[in-house]
Amino acid sequence: MNQAELIKQITATIGKLKVLELGKILHNKNFNLRDLIDITLYPDDAIAFRAAWLLENVFLQYPEVYLPDLDYLLSKINLVKSAGAKRHYAKIVMHITDRRAQEIIKEKVNELDLESTITQLFDWMIDPEIKIAVKAFAAEALFNLRHHYYWITEELANQLQFLMRDGTAAIQSRGKRLLKEL
Repeated sequence: MNQAELIKQITATIGKLKVLELGKILHNKNFNLRDLIDITLYPDDAIAFRAAWLLENVFLQYPEVYLPDLDYLLSKINLVKSAGAKRHYAKIVMHITDRRAQEIIKEKVNELDLESTITQLFDWMIDPEIKIAVKAFAAEALFNLRHHYYWITEELANQLQFLMRDGTAAIQSRGKRLLKEL
């Protein structure tokens, strides 16, 4: 399967089962993850969203296989335009920075310069147009990264307090938990 064939597959609405099926196919056919990452930047919002959903599933299911492409994935985070794709990128960063991530992932994350990724996550938290799920995943990822850069803790606490002023029950709950742990 090549990039054009994959785009054709995800042009129509797909569900979780189709995403899982396509993920297995891409993995078994050694599909180039960079090509999938590039599709997440597609101008058609629906295609970009579906590609990002697929990217999240493939990357998190087979992280050891796709780890060499992690730097490429993170280098594209600031180019993501699709609201749905942003959610999946934030979720990927949240998972790869989690303290329970596989050791090989932790080692790779520690090798990378994450400053532009961190900046993008904060930008998503600040932007009033960004959906709350993206903000929640971004906050969690930033929390996970607080030991990488000393200034994250204070800035994250400030942003969480701001979001919680008028935030939904979900952001209130997550914000309280993260602030307590900070």
